[in-house]
Amino acid sequence: MTFEVLKEKIGHYQKEGIKYFTTSSFQSHSLVLLHMLSRVDKDIPVYFINTGYHFPETVAFRDKIMADFGLKNLVDLKPLTPKNMQRGADGKMFFTSDPDYCCYLNKTQPMDMVLMQHDVWINGVRADQSKTRSAMKVEQAAPHDTTRLHPMLDWSSKMVHDYRKEYRLPDHPLEAKGYFSIGCEPCTRKFDLDMQERESRWYGMNKTECGLHTDLVK
Repeated sequence: MTFEVLKEKIGHYQKEGIKYFTTSSFQSHSLVLLHMLSRVDKDIPVYFINTGYHFPETVAFRDKIMADFGLKNLVDLKPLTPKNMQRGADGKMFFTSDPDYCCYLNKTQPMDMVLMQHDVWINGVRADQSKTRSAMKVEQAAPHDTTRLHPMLDWSSKMVHDYRKEYRLPDHPLEAKGYFSIGCEPCTRKFDLDMQERESRWYGMNKTECGLHTDLVK
């Protein structure tokens, strides 16, 4: 989807009173969608799923990007379950003993509540990122009679690179330290050349998605 098509979509949402929002992890590749949206609607709600496990650099970068792009409506989305209740019977935190349940509590469950309050979720998934995402559609049904819009589904890594170069978008500060796909600190490791794009997340586990793009889609 081109910027012009995305702009038309948002114009339609505004005209029809459709409630839309976006989410961002504020990784380098995530900035393209955020930048395009900032060129159309600087008041769009930008949800940051604040698990409480993010690198400090990510949180600082988030605030810088919001200011640099002129985006005015950051929503810091936090889990409903406090950290002292995110432990198994063995006393271990769920991110070590049950990472799927950890992602559910900290990401999927709070985002499910957000979907109840909106009509459209503008999401930056790309088909070339994983098999799960390659099966998605540009517009796809989601829970609570909402729709997911994936404007970047057909974008390649080169297209992302070219856009970032054209608009001189900054790199996440951890990239210079060897990180590439950056999520929660306990489940993120530095990138090796033999890895695929997202393999530095949940490394060594039989896990490639947190649930946002599997549970919150029909």
